[in-house]
Amino acid sequence: MLRHLPTEMKHGKSLSAQSSPPLPLVQPIGKPRSFRWIKMLAAPFVLLLTFQAAHAQEPEIKSITIKTQDTTIKKLVEEMQRITDNDKTNSNAIQALLQGKEIDNISKYELIKNNIVNASETYYLLNKKIIDLKSRTTTNNLDVFITSLNNPESKALGFSLSDRIVELVEKIILKNKSDKGEKNSKIVESTKSIINSPIFQSFTSLTPPLAIANSVMNFLHSVSVNNKQINQKSLQDFEKELNKYVVYYTALNDANQKFEYGLNFNKDQLSLLQDNLFDHLSFTTTSLKFPSPQKSNKPLSQTMNEYFYDFKKEKVVDYFSQLETKYTKNKRIDYESLLRENPNLKEVNNQLEDLVLQTKRFENLYNEYFTLLDSYYGKVNNSLKIAQDNGLADKSIIEGKQNEFRSLKTDAVQEIQASINIRELYTNTEKIKYRYRIF
Repeated sequence: MLRHLPTEMKHGKSLSAQSSPPLPLVQPIGKPRSFRWIKMLAAPFVLLLTFQAAHAQEPEIKSITIKTQDTTIKKLVEEMQRITDNDKTNSNAIQALLQGKEIDNISKYELIKNNIVNASETYYLLNKKIIDLKSRTTTNNLDVFITSLNNPESKALGFSLSDRIVELVEKIILKNKSDKGEKNSKIVESTKSIINSPIFQSFTSLTPPLAIANSVMNFLHSVSVNNKQINQKSLQDFEKELNKYVVYYTALNDANQKFEYGLNFNKDQLSLLQDNLFDHLSFTTTSLKFPSPQKSNKPLSQTMNEYFYDFKKEKVVDYFSQLETKYTKNKRIDYESLLRENPNLKEVNNQLEDLVLQTKRFENLYNEYFTLLDSYYGKVNNSLKIAQDNGLADKSIIEGKQNEFRSLKTDAVQEIQASINIRELYTNTEKIKYRYRIF
């Protein structure tokens, strides 16, 4: 083995004592391969440990400055920062949506609650005003005035129709000879008997004067067959004079009939409206689990009035108070559960448009009543003008009656307006936000 050692070692000389130049033609032995791998992994591994330690100390990465030329790590850090920021944004958006949903449920509930509470008052007001308008014809004073004009015994225009008919029979038919002869006296007595007949006194819808005039004319025509002194010319002259009164009373009768027909139609429409109101009220009260009104042999107006003794706005307010208490948890109302478990509230709310339309229909009927009254006023004035033109009464008397009628009509309108107070119904109905449907 020694022969392979350097010369210095053969002679016992130390290698460290003197440095000698490297031996020629001898290659140095390479470093182990494992050491090279350690060197390659060292820098990234240390950097990764540093990053993990920093991340553990700071849960929320705000800003990390990496002094390295390794762009891959830098991109990873930036991506993690972007994800963290997105998580924050998404979390805030979710919270906002949840809060918005809660606010939306509160808004829905408050809308439903206010609508139904106001509707309960609207039911009461509408029913009350329907009954009031149904009971109207005119007013007592106006009725007395018209009755006096239409009464054959009345001298409201300065004459009595009964007296005028007798005078015309004596003057035209009997030639002022009513006191001469039994036949003449019987004609006068028969005429008076026709005028005073209880049959004509019982007429309410037709004007008694027209019926009286027709009956007297028929009587005279029948008498003329056997009474030669009652000739055709006398009958024509009598009829001509009588027709001056007939035209006046016909015009007055036409005014009365058309007004009465209009009132009856108006009342029929109000009755139909009240039936619809009853059905709508029944739907609402049933949905809210309230006792519902029940039809019976009583008039519907009486049934509705009796029901509203118990069903009041205050009870509906209390109903919602109990509902809120039921769904209160930890001093907070769970509006989402309240609406989900009580879908009947949405149904009632979404049907309130029909109730509002019923109030609009009542307003139309209310206005139609005054249109009828205006038309009636015009027709009565026209009949008075006919009486004046035909010379039945002096102009001063006719003008006085027209002024009286105008004043009575104005008073009637004001009285009805004050009694019904349509503004009260209109104001309350405006509180129902029926256009906002809840789904």
